[in-house]
Amino acid sequence: MTNTPAPRPLLSLMPTLALATVTASLGVGIATVLLPALTRDFGASVSQAQWVMLGYLLSLTTSIVTAGRLGDLVGRRRVLIAGLAVFAGGSILCAMAPDMALLIAGRALQGLGGAALMAMPMALARDLVADSRLGTALGVLGTSSAVGTALGPSLGGLLLAWADWRAAFWGLAGIGVLAAVPALCCIPRDVGRTRLTPRALDLPGNGLLAISLAGYAMAASGQAATAALTPLGLAAVTLTALVLFVRVEARAPAPLVPLALLRDGRTGLGVAMNVAVGTVMMATLVVGPFFLAFSLRLPDAGLGLVLAVGPMVSGLTGIPAGWLTDRFGARRVMLAGLAQTVVGLLCLAVVPRHFGVTGYILALIVLTPAFQLFLAANNTAVLSDTPRDIRGRVSGLLGLSRNLGLMTGASVMAALFAAILGTGDPSGAAPDRVAQAFSLTFMAAACLALFTLGLALLARTTHRHAVPGPGDAPGKSHTTCT
Repeated sequence: MTNTPAPRPLLSLMPTLALATVTASLGVGIATVLLPALTRDFGASVSQAQWVMLGYLLSLTTSIVTAGRLGDLVGRRRVLIAGLAVFAGGSILCAMAPDMALLIAGRALQGLGGAALMAMPMALARDLVADSRLGTALGVLGTSSAVGTALGPSLGGLLLAWADWRAAFWGLAGIGVLAAVPALCCIPRDVGRTRLTPRALDLPGNGLLAISLAGYAMAASGQAATAALTPLGLAAVTLTALVLFVRVEARAPAPLVPLALLRDGRTGLGVAMNVAVGTVMMATLVVGPFFLAFSLRLPDAGLGLVLAVGPMVSGLTGIPAGWLTDRFGARRVMLAGLAQTVVGLLCLAVVPRHFGVTGYILALIVLTPAFQLFLAANNTAVLSDTPRDIRGRVSGLLGLSRNLGLMTGASVMAALFAAILGTGDPSGAAPDRVAQAFSLTFMAAACLALFTLGLALLARTTHRHAVPGPGDAPGKSHTTCT
């Protein structure tokens, strides 16, 4: 028999869950402004410094679905508190790291904790908030994620101006410990405990996914030059791991990624578009700092404030984007968001070169709401007809695809910028050369967004091969207009 916790008032619960969400988002946002300082202090190249971002994203991406599954098995409160402890421990390792290798290891440990902080608040909100207030609760968590990303660059820039990059990670450790206090006090204790087994957690699937993603990220970022494997070898490892992953998932009783969901037309397209849009979203965070620091010569504190503009606008436009989706329909808002994304990326490629920091901020103001429009509409389109018993898995798949896009952007877009620049050290390049590489990189991002818009336009009618629910007859499908 399962005990269902009684609904709790939003004011007593949501600040706790929001703080956990902000903590995980800070782990992404605060590192972006540190990249130029890390390249200077460690004498690292762009491709090496980008692993400070990739280490976190790769770890989080490969473990976020498992974190959700773990919460179902042993209790969501336990997993959330454990995630905060792991996040704080990883932050301390980063702050004390004597070299880039240990710093990246600390970021990977942070990512493991961050996966729990991303997955558990939504599940706990569903458990503990009344159905009539669930939409409000999830909106608060969405805004919290954007706020955390917005605060990250500005907080990092201030700490850089006051001390050095290590202070940023000490700050993250303190926030992780602080967030654990209300989690212990305000979230009701879990009831029961399930014995964990590799079968229940799909450990083979996790391992193969991690190998394929790591190989892909290394090959895309140019790390093969310093690794034992050549780029061709890395590609072979990635492809082999991916093929084995698909075979394992097809046979797993509790698969990490249910492949049947990807064969559903609307879900598969939504996941693919999520990856593409996540890629161009991350380009603003990993390429933008190099342009601002080495072309516009912005100081560290100013760099953090400028980078915070995009996430701040995102936090302000998330709830209106959801309202517009409900008012005008997911398809219309999705197409509008993608079209505005193309325009915003073109503005980012051109306007800052003529109007400096002001032009950069104006381009972000155009671009960032477009991301929220797309995300709200795409998630709504995918989830609208999903049977109740698989909505959690579909939500996890959307989160996985978004993080995969962010990881792709952190590797591919940074590698493209470095390739166009012609050197792995932008600090020694001429400002005009850095600006040119920045512009061409965002021109390429605009082409990717335009391709995604084309996919959305072509997918006017999608025949759904839905995963059968408990009451569905075998072979039942749904045909809907998107």
